[in-house]
Amino acid sequence: MPRPLDQARRAELLSGVIDYIGDFGLTELSLRPLADYLGTSSRMLIHYFGSKEQMLVSALETQRPDIAGMFADVADIAELRRRLIESFCLNTTGSWVGSTRVLLQVLGVAAVPGSPFHGYAEDAVHIVVEAVADVLRRLDPDCPDPESTATVLVSGIRGLLQDRLVTGDNTRVSKAARLLITQILQPRATV
Repeated sequence: MPRPLDQARRAELLSGVIDYIGDFGLTELSLRPLADYLGTSSRMLIHYFGSKEQMLVSALETQRPDIAGMFADVADIAELRRRLIESFCLNTTGSWVGSTRVLLQVLGVAAVPGSPFHGYAEDAVHIVVEAVADVLRRLDPDCPDPESTATVLVSGIRGLLQDRLVTGDNTRVSKAARLLITQILQPRATV
């Protein structure tokens, strides 16, 4: 009979996997160096997760924020603009950097045909776009195309986050993010 999984240890390992990817990258990930980093063996990682791909997807799932919850209390477009700027453009904390690096790597690898991360990445993009589109529908029922507007915002912000991580130019990227968000989320004149 297989030994039951220690769920606390499993959660600890998943957190360590995210840290490892943030520090060393996803493309050359190998179980043996990862296991050494985590203080375990590659055999134990397989015991806990079944495969390297299942372990990585499980680790990524732990990082998925509650995007809909982030916008649940937003009352108007001005507040949505402010929240987007603060949440996605001005946050430069260490935890933000690590999880954003991991997400951008996964999105890049997911674009490769046959990637084991394609489903996760596609789902992640749809979740964020739909959450923003839903808040646009709620705040501006006359918005002609909430899903396209949300796509421009989400994709633009994602590109700017990548720019910030690659160049380290926080000032330029923050100005560009503010421009994108304020241009897309301009208040409409009421008749």
